[in-house]
Amino acid sequence: MKANPISSTIPLDQDGVHHGYLKLPYSRDDSAWGSVMIPLTVIQSGEGPTALLTGANHGDEYEGPIALHELASITGAEDVTGRLIIVPAFNYPAFRAGTRTSPIDKGNMNRAFPGRPDGTVTEKIADYFQRTLLPLADVAVDFHSGGKTLDFVPFAAAHILDDKATQEACFAAMKAFNAPYSVELLEIDSAGMYDTAVEEMSKVLVTTELGGGGSSTARSNAIAKKGLRNVLIHFGILQGEMQINETVNLTMPDDDCFLFSEGDGLYEAMTDLGQPVEKGDLIARIWPLDRTGQPPVEYYARRAGLVISRHFPGLIKSGDCVAVVGVIGA
Repeated sequence: MKANPISSTIPLDQDGVHHGYLKLPYSRDDSAWGSVMIPLTVIQSGEGPTALLTGANHGDEYEGPIALHELASITGAEDVTGRLIIVPAFNYPAFRAGTRTSPIDKGNMNRAFPGRPDGTVTEKIADYFQRTLLPLADVAVDFHSGGKTLDFVPFAAAHILDDKATQEACFAAMKAFNAPYSVELLEIDSAGMYDTAVEEMSKVLVTTELGGGGSSTARSNAIAKKGLRNVLIHFGILQGEMQINETVNLTMPDDDCFLFSEGDGLYEAMTDLGQPVEKGDLIARIWPLDRTGQPPVEYYARRAGLVISRHFPGLIKSGDCVAVVGVIGA
């Protein structure tokens, strides 16, 4: 297989604190011999586990970049047993543009794995993680929120897997993160996901959905920072006491948790995030855009549980996610 053109400007395997870049050559109109420079920090001290920490897998999700920039700025080598590999903006072109996908190639980083060393910019980044960074890691924390189009109750998640030993290690790390909600998640579309790449290597993965709307809040940022520190203490990479508060345990066992719009319209939420619902309860109404006097299309819960996600913009298109219901008591 071809070599990946990405190179690190700092060592990945030396003790100390190193700040630099993943340098990806990218020739373009405004820079003939240009590069995409992805910020990177590696903090290492002695023997111990390696945590690979990423934010902005989607570029319009901000809790991860905030928590990881702070971690990189305040952590010394003396604080660490093992190694932290910190990439605050995984899909850096998307992060700079404030978009979910890359403005260069429209690549969705969370559907680009395993990537290609001779592919698009997004595929090259995915390949570098697949073949260079992930093999170094024992645990990966990948921060997500809803971006501009979704909003979530703040939760940490781990996936329901065929490999039950890996699943249980992921569930334990999710519980250590200790978000207000903890979700055992069955993905509806796992092909090409970074999560899948991590789990297929039998690595521990914790992911999140911490809010949405294309911004962050003081609360969601605090949840990200506390959860990250808890996970690193759980693995012995940082020292100290974990901060543990009450969490609501949920699962998403099948497609009945999801509602999707079958037409364009004006979105009217009939339930709020975190609200309990019964099967058959009205979740949302979609009003026509082009005429008055017509009734809305109504969407009803197909399961009892809590509303854990909803469409965020005021207008909705056919195929957009209307809402997600999580099942209580996992």
